Amino acid sequence: MPSFDIENTIDIQEIDNAVNTVKRDIATRYDFKGTESTIELNKTDLKIKIQTDTEYKLQAIIDMLENRSISRKISVKTYKYNSIEKASGNSVRQNVDLQSGISKETCKKINAFIKTLKLKVNSQIIGDKLRVSAKKIDDLQNIIQMVKEQNFEIPLQFVNMKK
Repeated sequence: MPSFDIENTIDIQEIDNAVNTVKRDIATRYDFKGTESTIELNKTDLKIKIQTDTEYKLQAIIDMLENRSISRKISVKTYKYNSIEKASGNSVRQNVDLQSGISKETCKKINAFIKTLKLKVNSQIIGDKLRVSAKKIDDLQNIIQMVKEQNFEIPLQFVNMKK
């Protein structure tokens, strides 16, 4: 029976490359000269910490990170921005969580959405991913198209298509 998996994986090396490029951009941009602006990636906790002088510069760093990520084929939905907090002195800090895997709650939403389509498919939650199987491969391709059109607030990859 044909099947495929829906999952959310991140390429930490590509994210690291994007963060390093943003670090170089911060070092060379004129509007960041003389500021204490930093961006750091914690690979074990899957977090990015951004610290700078003003909220305007913080937003500029976020824009640079998103632009560099898009050019490296990283979805912007990967980043979950926490609230802006005051750091030491006049600086501001923002932590960014990297979303990896699909939560049980989101898996249930996707599963319920697939059930509402009334196609002859089976879907089951396996850990932090969802396996969808059907008798016809056309049904699976329709499911992929319909799920892509929905906004589940995380980047989804469709992998392991088996015939």
